[in-house]
Amino acid sequence: MSKSTIQLNDHLYEYLLNVSLREHEVLKKLRDETLNLSGSQMQISPDQGQFMAFMVRAISAKNILEIGTYTGYSALVCALAMNNGRLITLDCDSVMTQVAEKYWKLAKVDHMIELMLDSAMDSLNHLCSIEDNIESFDMIFIDADKKNYHAYYELCLRLLSKDGIILFDNVLWSGDVADPHNKEANTIAIRELNQSLHTDQRVNITMIPVGDGITMVQKR
Repeated sequence: MSKSTIQLNDHLYEYLLNVSLREHEVLKKLRDETLNLSGSQMQISPDQGQFMAFMVRAISAKNILEIGTYTGYSALVCALAMNNGRLITLDCDSVMTQVAEKYWKLAKVDHMIELMLDSAMDSLNHLCSIEDNIESFDMIFIDADKKNYHAYYELCLRLLSKDGIILFDNVLWSGDVADPHNKEANTIAIRELNQSLHTDQRVNITMIPVGDGITMVQKR
């Protein structure tokens, strides 16, 4: 019996990847290119990507929304895991998303992905204004500016289907959220989100120490 989650050192993490990771060749190419780009720390880890793909298949997701595209790894992970579904991804960076579109096309899933280039808040409000979108998304991944996580969450709840799942990235924030003396703005925003989700009776919740931490909520 374990009292707590095992700590992964580099050696154990390498073992984890060696015996569990099944990464599509295009995902690997995209990940390698992203390592040399600005903001590469925003790239999700490959094991986190595989976890997301597993969830897509587990809930048979057909309609996915992503907030925060960057170079498109997480969108590609989800699109590859879907069977003729639809994925809408929101971002405001027209440069980095060109990298994403290149690899979506290379993996032959570009027809499944719609990129909305605008502020995430404006795009979410637009999606919420269309009646057919309300309670239509099976899975939503939030991985964008941390100060707006809670605002995104409230809008996403309107778009999420009954029993649908929202995943929040970076909820452990390199461990900084556990330091009460850390008053950095993003740290405070994530800490407040975590506390709010913990008491939100509209959803079921679990937090998983994959990557930089993922919280999953399921609409009741």
